[in-house]
Amino acid sequence: MTARRSNLLFLGMAAVLIYFMLPLFWLFVAATKTTGDLFATFGLWFGDTFALFANIGETFAHNDGEYGRWLLNTLVYSVISAAGAAFLAALGGYGFAKYPFRGNGALFGVVLGSVMVPTTALAIPTYVLFAQVGLVNTPWAIILPSLVSPFGLYLMRIYAADAVADSLIEAARIDGAGEFRIFFRVALRSLAPGIVTVLLFTLVATWNNYFLPLIMLNDPRLYPITVGLSAWSAQAAGGGSGSNSDLLALVVTGSLLSVVPLIAAFLLLQRYWQSGLTAGSIKE
Repeated sequence: MTARRSNLLFLGMAAVLIYFMLPLFWLFVAATKTTGDLFATFGLWFGDTFALFANIGETFAHNDGEYGRWLLNTLVYSVISAAGAAFLAALGGYGFAKYPFRGNGALFGVVLGSVMVPTTALAIPTYVLFAQVGLVNTPWAIILPSLVSPFGLYLMRIYAADAVADSLIEAARIDGAGEFRIFFRVALRSLAPGIVTVLLFTLVATWNNYFLPLIMLNDPRLYPITVGLSAWSAQAAGGGSGSNSDLLALVVTGSLLSVVPLIAAFLLLQRYWQSGLTAGSIKE
């Protein structure tokens, strides 16, 4: 019975792995093809010509290297937004968890309610607000809305309640440490796994954000990858031949390259998750 259950679990995990890896495999295979091979060959296997490196060179060289500019824009938007959102979520979550005050539960209920509001529903009101203060078509129009993460605040509040021992806070207060010093010198280290989790969630959300930059930005030099590749795709669909159709291979290659930084970020930061999982198993 145990062996049969193990086999079923293995088959289930294999099916899930294939489900998630198949699109990535298709993207890699498609990025190795020329535009002609994209339509003339089987989608899940390589074409006659291995054009990956040529496609990468053309992607970065096209239109005076605008893809590299989009990649840098996306990196700046995502890193600043993720770092800021993680810090603010850690500060707010720690405050909710460790400082009882009147209205704590009601305010946290508002946070939980805001988690249910889709970000796309706030895009138009945000645009109107930013237009009134002159922030439309600037990097701040992308960064500032991304700094607010209700889910990150909720996550850090739950994590801080157990990760930071009240005895440590009281001991630091007895030693004469101020509240901000306690947060930065004592609590922040214990909150590291939760902070990394919020950071990665915000990083991925900002990196893949499309609708907000689409309505906020009209200067192609400020585009992130999502909007830039969409513009290339529209150009490719608009022309039946020539340079427009050749953009299809660049769109696919650009999509593949845009995934690489996210994979690298997860691989580099996963050890913080592992340390957080094992920290709770140690009995003090």
